[in-house]
Amino acid sequence: MTVVTVYCVFADAEEAERIGRTVVEESLAACVNILSPCRSIYRWQGAIEEAAEVPALFKTSDTVADRLIERIALLHSYDVPAIAVWPIDRLLADYGDWVEQSVLQL
Repeated sequence: MTVVTVYCVFADAEEAERIGRTVVEESLAACVNILSPCRSIYRWQGAIEEAAEVPALFKTSDTVADRLIERIALLHSYDVPAIAVWPIDRLLADYGDWVEQSVLQL
């Protein structure tokens, strides 16, 4: 099994915490790191928009990542949430073992 990070931004800290707790409880992620708010500038429906958003990093296995993405998208308030998988090139072996033991075994 390979450990990956799933990156996502949320409308606010409350949404990030609610969804983060849910997916950890469901064993789709071993943990979530909810970061400080960031300022996003993006194009949406033909206009340039700005918003304060809350990024989060979910640690999971490559085999569970698609299920995690689907679950986050289902719970997310955005029509098209930014959700991306980042591969992890190297990590502490014990940490990798912990992530793998903490998520669903498919």
